[in-house]
Amino acid sequence: MDSRYFLAGFALYLLIMIAISYLVSRRQQSSEDFLLAGRKVPGGLTFGTTVATMIGTGTSMGAVGFAYNYGWSGMLYGVGGAIGILLAAWWFAPLRQMRFMTMSEELSYYVGANLWVKNGSAVLIFLASLGWLGAHIIGGALYLSWATGIEMFYAKLLIALAFTFYVMIGGYKAVIWTDSLMALVLFCGFIVMSYTAVDAVGGLTAVLQAVEQAQLAGHLQQMQLLPAISLSAVVAVGVLATPSFRQRIYSGRSVQSVRRSFVFSGLLYLAFAVLPALIGISARIMAPDLQNHQFAFTTVAVMALPVTLAMLVLLAGLSATLSSASSDSIAAVSVLIRDLYQWVTGSMPHTRSAIFYSRLAVMLVSVLALLLALTSNDLIGYITGMIATLMSGMFVIALVGRFWPRLTWQGALAALAGAVMTSSILLNHPSWLQFWGNPCLPALVVSASLAVIVSLLSKVSGISREQALEIITLQRETVEDPDQSDTKDIEQVRLSFSTLFKLNSK
Repeated sequence: MDSRYFLAGFALYLLIMIAISYLVSRRQQSSEDFLLAGRKVPGGLTFGTTVATMIGTGTSMGAVGFAYNYGWSGMLYGVGGAIGILLAAWWFAPLRQMRFMTMSEELSYYVGANLWVKNGSAVLIFLASLGWLGAHIIGGALYLSWATGIEMFYAKLLIALAFTFYVMIGGYKAVIWTDSLMALVLFCGFIVMSYTAVDAVGGLTAVLQAVEQAQLAGHLQQMQLLPAISLSAVVAVGVLATPSFRQRIYSGRSVQSVRRSFVFSGLLYLAFAVLPALIGISARIMAPDLQNHQFAFTTVAVMALPVTLAMLVLLAGLSATLSSASSDSIAAVSVLIRDLYQWVTGSMPHTRSAIFYSRLAVMLVSVLALLLALTSNDLIGYITGMIATLMSGMFVIALVGRFWPRLTWQGALAALAGAVMTSSILLNHPSWLQFWGNPCLPALVVSASLAVIVSLLSKVSGISREQALEIITLQRETVEDPDQSDTKDIEQVRLSFSTLFKLNSK
């Protein structure tokens, strides 16, 4: 395949994304429009952007490459993702009625609008969003480098520049539209790839026989039960605690539309889980000596498809990484503008300048994620380590806080710290890491235990959840547009900031 044609197709794809971004961005007037599409996203678009994100970097590069080494275990990525999105529909879709802007607002709501929890979780959420964004840059660069021969450094730079442009122009509305348009292309691309790959190796019977023979010969690695459970768990936790999926809840038109979209997405992804495994196993049969398993998807595309169709499928795979990257970019910007900026300055950007600051934040986020992506080329290892370290504690707070009113801010902070420490310890002990597969399960157990024990040993906040929601809402609305707020509201906000620490420490 001529790399010039691939680069031309990639450039055309970007021009289309930029044009869509421009068209949908013309009526944006506030940061809520830029970051949450005005909270009016219909169910169809929520479904489209969710599917596009789930069939992203981890599936197209990670799961297929994983199946190349582990056979049918490649389905675990899809199973874990489907479980995660279905649980999110059941547990967290009702949060839409709370009108949260960021996940850190949600987590602080569970513990009396505590600022320690809000700011601490905001830092971890920002880092997690950067981590996901870095993973998508790595995945997209692997596509681009393989198809064109460009060095990984320059490939990563091009991918970062690509999504930065159209996200800066159109914000979250551009993300949901471009994602939804690409969701159908991505799904059809995987079906075509799966059918063609299986047909090229002699049919499904040949695939089953090849797996059995490869296992007997020791060519396929055997995955133990505990690491297998751990892989599905870490993917599920990634969905349940990833800020970009929470953003789909906060921006949806209603609780019903979000829940329905998530359920359809989860069921579709569960059925989809077998496709990456089929492609990965077929790649093992067609190219048994592949040096880098992460190129299994691209190898099958070139070996099994006609040149033109192979280029289209590879472009679809590349767009999968960009669609996922754009979602996580907006999630990182939301935390940066809504939480971290307010924490540092004591206010938020004025409505008239909010979109300008948000676009600057997109640039900053992209640069930071690019620097993070330069540290690794191992996609699955990068993703699982990042989720376990940064997101296990946030998942525990969200789950425990959602169903156990006794959770305190001290318990929440202990949960965050416990997950980070446990994961960091396992990542630095290869034998322990090999036993567990990844640090997710130990991090969850330690984090949940600390959340319960420390909460039982500390005093419950004197602020009810209704009061906490009022405080969060009042702070956000007042500092967002001070020209429309009366003196009494501003004084209430100042009072809430100055007294929250006192109330929660009693």
